[in-house]
Amino acid sequence: MKPSSSDSGGIMDMFEKGKVLKMCAPMVRYSKLAFRSLVRKYSCDVCFTPMIVAADFLRSTKARDSEFTTNKHDRPLIVQFAAHDAQTLADAACVVAPFSDGVDLNCGCPQRWAMSAGYGACLINKPELVKDMVRCVKNQVDNPNYTVSIKIRIHKDLKKTVDLCQKAESAGVSWVTVHGRTAEERHQPVHYDAIRTIKDSLSVPVIANGDIKYLRDVESTHQLTGVDGVMAARGLLSNPAMFAGYEDTPLDCVWDWVDVSIEQGTPFTCFHQHLIYMLERVSSQPERKVFNSLSSTSAVIDYLQNTYGLPQDLET
Repeated sequence: MKPSSSDSGGIMDMFEKGKVLKMCAPMVRYSKLAFRSLVRKYSCDVCFTPMIVAADFLRSTKARDSEFTTNKHDRPLIVQFAAHDAQTLADAACVVAPFSDGVDLNCGCPQRWAMSAGYGACLINKPELVKDMVRCVKNQVDNPNYTVSIKIRIHKDLKKTVDLCQKAESAGVSWVTVHGRTAEERHQPVHYDAIRTIKDSLSVPVIANGDIKYLRDVESTHQLTGVDGVMAARGLLSNPAMFAGYEDTPLDCVWDWVDVSIEQGTPFTCFHQHLIYMLERVSSQPERKVFNSLSSTSAVIDYLQNTYGLPQDLET
């Protein structure tokens, strides 16, 4: 893996006036290199790696090799870390800095294991620690264009969230991504008013996360909140071409995924699971049952050809 650099002065140059950045969220197991390669073909501006536990990453070469893979086309790229002390985060950032455009501190994961280990959403209650972590990375990474961002959930008392974000801003945070739910909320409606309040109280860019399922949601979220970008997770799993304006996953995108997966040696379970998500809205229940039971790449390819055919440019 050779160090590479983005063509521009960095991601901050992309926050142009009037352009709402479209981002692929950090997703455990799913936002790996192959999937990032796919969504980049369909108008995704910035991609995140899955969350990586910084201490494990530093401790083990095996963890580094399995958790972080990239290539020269995989830019702009943000590496998301789970950490609970400043030095560990800064050390991990220095390892990935030559191969990426920024690091993001996970302050939003609500899973019990993460919270009990001092990671994720419990950090929203430790604003001074978050401030120290941001500052430590800024001081240690020797690249002025390298970004340091945080991804948070909101408090019931929004004043606490605003305080957290302003402390991070004072430490030099590049931007803040706000998942518009509390750590306890799962599928409740997103609190757009809270995201708007946070946006209005900061001078750095703010990204909105939560319930972005179609391209039209990008614009409506922007109108409601005034944010500088949006981040999608489940919406992109269901339709990796969503940001390019497709209502459902187009056939070209399905076959692009097959090509990317074969080229990059994606494990079958991951290859198959992404297709299950992608075909969910466009297939019937009997079709899904058959497809979900397939157990080899060749069986999947045969099924896709027989059921959906090849995209027009591949037909002879």
